[in-house]
Amino acid sequence: MNTIESTINTLKSAKNTIESQCDKSIVHTLVNDHHSCLNPTHVARIYLPESVGELSRIVKDAAQTNRQIAIAGGRHAMGGQQFLTDGILVDMTSMNKVIAFDKANGLVEVESGLMWPTLIDYLKQSQNDSKAKWTISQKQTGCDLLSIGGALAANVHGRGLNKAPIVSDVEEFTIVMHDGTTRKCSRKSNTELFSLAIGGYGVFGIISSVRLRLVPQVTLRRSVEVCTSEKAVEKLEQQKLSGATFGDFQFAIDSTSPDFLQSGILSTYTPVADTESANSQQKLLAENQWEELLYLAHVDKSKAFQIYRDHYLSTNGQLYLSDTFQLATYINGYHKKIDARLGADCHGSEAITELYVPRSSLGVFMKRAASLLLNERANVIYGTVRLIEPDQETFLAWASQPWACIIFNLHVDHDHASIQAVSNVFRNLFQLAIEFGGKYYLTYNKFAASNQLQACYPQIPEFIDLKRKYDPSHRFNSDWFNYLQNSRNYF
Repeated sequence: MNTIESTINTLKSAKNTIESQCDKSIVHTLVNDHHSCLNPTHVARIYLPESVGELSRIVKDAAQTNRQIAIAGGRHAMGGQQFLTDGILVDMTSMNKVIAFDKANGLVEVESGLMWPTLIDYLKQSQNDSKAKWTISQKQTGCDLLSIGGALAANVHGRGLNKAPIVSDVEEFTIVMHDGTTRKCSRKSNTELFSLAIGGYGVFGIISSVRLRLVPQVTLRRSVEVCTSEKAVEKLEQQKLSGATFGDFQFAIDSTSPDFLQSGILSTYTPVADTESANSQQKLLAENQWEELLYLAHVDKSKAFQIYRDHYLSTNGQLYLSDTFQLATYINGYHKKIDARLGADCHGSEAITELYVPRSSLGVFMKRAASLLLNERANVIYGTVRLIEPDQETFLAWASQPWACIIFNLHVDHDHASIQAVSNVFRNLFQLAIEFGGKYYLTYNKFAASNQLQACYPQIPEFIDLKRKYDPSHRFNSDWFNYLQNSRNYF
């Protein structure tokens, strides 16, 4: 049975399965990621540790019974790296406390299951009496309820115009190893493990706590304009030179329009004087408006983009705080309502990929991508372009040069033909990025061909060998890592 058929069968069996987390240990249940919902996975047991001591005991007990462990936080990872079929799942969300806040040096240490909104709120509440405030530098976009440990495991990035991925914000972390012992990793201690575990997708151990470097909170002014894909990088870089620190470009999604992937909304955010306040009344979309936009993106893409464009243009000049503006509205299970309104015969969702190309190639790449997606009849629901600065610290770095990052959300029905079709589209997009000297993000799915994996991440064999060095008992595993090892056979 191939991977897609297995996914379909498990999706069917998931229909009447209810997962409860009322206990610290849950036996034999079905889990899935929240966004694509394409990773239904039977696990033997779920543990919810509340301390490093409990975490170490779980790992030691797994060694005694020769069981393997996967690690999950917010459960938004979509490539299988957070789950292991019939394995133990360690759910880190009960390890969610702030350990220490060094106000003098702008450092905060947190348990790795802590979610971003909780950290931002903690920093706000603990500095109410301070004029100058510390806050986070960046977080992933699109959804907030992702764990900080998961952010390290995936080496996430945000909308920063001059930022490398989150590794650049990490001072130190503690990791539980295969034998239940702990190690502290930084740029001065256990440096190789530091470079492997950040962006290592959970296969080297369980990150139990993280010390993050903070930045001063500032007020930002949003600037919005309609722009073409061809000019997007130039505009973003010009704004960066003028002082903008964040920005992105969100492109049109209607494949029947000449604007498809060619026109969009470019937004940038520039620090302003401390005397200006971000507390003035803002134009915001309510949750029900986001739900309507998501529905329209399925049935009337031009109207959806027009509403979105007009809203963004109306916010030109608004002021935001540099931390809370990074928060987003994400509605778990939103697609169930869309399925009901569409009268769909089966469940649907959106699957994501992120591609990287040289910045100078973005305009031509987007033209080629538009043609490809049109020919494949792909259903684009959302897309954006961001800039990323190089990551020269992690072993399995995806940000290997200053890329333009292109994110596509494609609709997929949960039937065999649709999953097969979207997997083909993704492989074709990967190949297109490779033709431009680029690559794809490694763990949004397991659809890449072995030659594509090799072209984009030639260090995979060494990565697997180093995994064996640090985890000789192969205590930590995932369905994604099994796919990776199988692909290595074709290198």
